[in-house]
Amino acid sequence: MLQLIINEWRQLIRSKNFLILVSFCSALLILTVFLGIEELRIQSTKRDSAQTSVRAQWENMGPSNPHGAAHLGTYAFKPSSILNAIEPGVESVVGRVLRLEGHVQNETVHSADSQAIMRSRFGVLKPALILQLIIPVLLIFLSFNAVNSEKEEGRLKLLLLQGLKARQLLFGKIFSYWLIGTLLLLITFLSFFLFFDLIETADFLIRASLLFTAYALYYFVIIGFTVLFSSYFKNNTASLTIMLALWILWSVFIPKITAETAEISNPLPSRQAMKTTMKEDRAKGIDGHNPNDERKKQLKDSVLNAYQVDKLEDLPINYDGLVMQADEEYGNKVWDKHFGDLHNLMNQQKKLYQWSGIINPFQSLKNLSMGFSGTDNFHHLEFQKESEVYRRVFIKKLNDEHAYGGSKTGDWGWKAEQEFFNSIKDFQYETPSFLKMKDFYLTDIILLTLWVLVTLLCTYALAPKLKVT
Repeated sequence: MLQLIINEWRQLIRSKNFLILVSFCSALLILTVFLGIEELRIQSTKRDSAQTSVRAQWENMGPSNPHGAAHLGTYAFKPSSILNAIEPGVESVVGRVLRLEGHVQNETVHSADSQAIMRSRFGVLKPALILQLIIPVLLIFLSFNAVNSEKEEGRLKLLLLQGLKARQLLFGKIFSYWLIGTLLLLITFLSFFLFFDLIETADFLIRASLLFTAYALYYFVIIGFTVLFSSYFKNNTASLTIMLALWILWSVFIPKITAETAEISNPLPSRQAMKTTMKEDRAKGIDGHNPNDERKKQLKDSVLNAYQVDKLEDLPINYDGLVMQADEEYGNKVWDKHFGDLHNLMNQQKKLYQWSGIINPFQSLKNLSMGFSGTDNFHHLEFQKESEVYRRVFIKKLNDEHAYGGSKTGDWGWKAEQEFFNSIKDFQYETPSFLKMKDFYLTDIILLTLWVLVTLLCTYALAPKLKVT
């Protein structure tokens, strides 16, 4: 079989069309990797500059009222994943900056698409787009007559008479063309290592290795089915047409149908409807039986009883800080309820996307490509969660300083010293390791692996039925 692979490659190398196509795809991949890395560097520079500026503003604002500082707030900046240069995922759509302030939980803003009209209309060319759509078509066109050409030129009967088994022939053809796909993958990742000189973490190497493997497995499925069709159909046109139709179903129609089905089965509330409902729950109580006025009265009575005084003015602390923190904590409950429900709906939609991999290996590849790159919705929600955890600690420190820092109730002119504000650490976020996130992708990994096994079993089972004419 090894000799068959060597002979196949000799024939391919002699073809000028093959060399032109592979050279063009290689150059395109290298160019897009370079441009993606340059874009990543620009984004990282802007993020670092903005983060430094925001922190400097915080550390130089001078003595201030803690409540005013809570309204001023701070910002959480999401770092770009290193592999964003290859797979953008949802990164260009969901935004990277989140304002953290009192009384409200904001949405992420400043997505790349929102900053560029032409980009949002036509998208951006990244290696993932080429690897997912263009390279598979190239492999299909290279291998659709892999077996039929042997039949037409009379070599197939000769090879079988010389002792080559049908299974060896089919697997030899599959591996010959699969090596083309892996070669293009190697060019992509080697150029990434060549242009990007800041790779220091083991997590990146794990993610990059898994990303390479996912694409390699998908290419094996594509080539395996193409070669099988070439061996089954006598007409080259038939094998090419059917494989292209299958590729279009996998890459275009099934993902679209899956997305619409997921939206219908688990519809997400509109942004305005969710904001309105959250505002009502915060004012009237989550269950409708604990309105804001009643909560304030209960808090006031409990504080007066705790300090054994009759009036707020007699408290040794600032009651206003307690009120603001109580309001924050109730708002957190409202946020947890509504965003918890929203995240559950999104997870249900995502599960449907993942299970569609049973009939569509491309969907599993797409999910894994974004997941391994750290650019999918799971990673974005992780950033939102960590930002919200920091926001709650951040605001509580400010409210506690307002309540217990030395001021009295109603003293809104009181100011905390700059040293207190400097003691509050800035928000720092790092993309979670893949090992922490791995459970989210087990379904996709299993299904893509099953597609490879199905390809191997079909090739093994159908090989004896190979006809020489």
